[in-house]
Amino acid sequence: MIIIELLGGLGNQMFQYALGRCLSIRKNTELKLDIDSLLNGLGCTYRKYALNVFNIDAEIINNAELGHIRRLKKNKLYRRLHRFYPYSKKVFIREREGFKSDSNIFKCGENVYLEGYWQSEKYFIDIEDVIRKEFTICLPQDQENLLLTNEINNNNSVCVHIRRGDYVTNKNANIFHGVCSMEYYYKAVKYLLDNGIINPYFFVFSDDPSWARENFKLEYPVKIVDINLNKPYEDLRLMSQCKHFVIANSSFSWWGAWLSSNSDKIVIAPKRWITDETRDIDDLFPKGWIRI
Repeated sequence: MIIIELLGGLGNQMFQYALGRCLSIRKNTELKLDIDSLLNGLGCTYRKYALNVFNIDAEIINNAELGHIRRLKKNKLYRRLHRFYPYSKKVFIREREGFKSDSNIFKCGENVYLEGYWQSEKYFIDIEDVIRKEFTICLPQDQENLLLTNEINNNNSVCVHIRRGDYVTNKNANIFHGVCSMEYYYKAVKYLLDNGIINPYFFVFSDDPSWARENFKLEYPVKIVDINLNKPYEDLRLMSQCKHFVIANSSFSWWGAWLSSNSDKIVIAPKRWITDETRDIDDLFPKGWIRI
């Protein structure tokens, strides 16, 4: 059994699931999701379990199944010795370095508990078709979202994600992530225009739509998408239908861009993903994405 700890928002949970699913297929075993950290509010910002809107192939692990794992995790001597086990013998594997992929993870056994964020497509690219299929949303779109879908499909649509929310209001999140500057967004727009994007229509997704409306102004059509503030999965679905992307330093818009099926898409991402510029974050970005 592969057990993966879920932590963070929708985008983070998607990364964690994608690695767990890849391992479950490779090891020919079932995948279980541990949502205890979500229920207990661990992390910078409280988040809910969010994967239930997808066609995923995993169940939430129950307390009885977690009992043995919890006892081992509390055993300090076991955890101390466990650090020296080879990957094939490990029961717990904690991500060693965020944003840096570790191919050793595929050497693990078929019964393992995984802790971390695992933010790289290198962890699941060999089952890309499975992940794309399972990350389709199982709920129908309402009329407002269907109208937006038609508008996105009938224009040279550019998804722009402006992430603020806890990146502004939560001290720890602000210190770690920071926010993308408006200079970044305008440079990204210029790059698109300089690289052949004609008659763009910008669809702006933000957790602070009022701020985006006041600050993101262009001479091209701009629509602030503000109808899904309590349904982030609907914004994700709309994002993925756009033709090109200017994402924020956010796993949420990372997935919006990655899930797009447009083979000619241009994806622009911020070079500064976190405030610590010494960290190696190259593995976070798929080949071909532009960093500004």
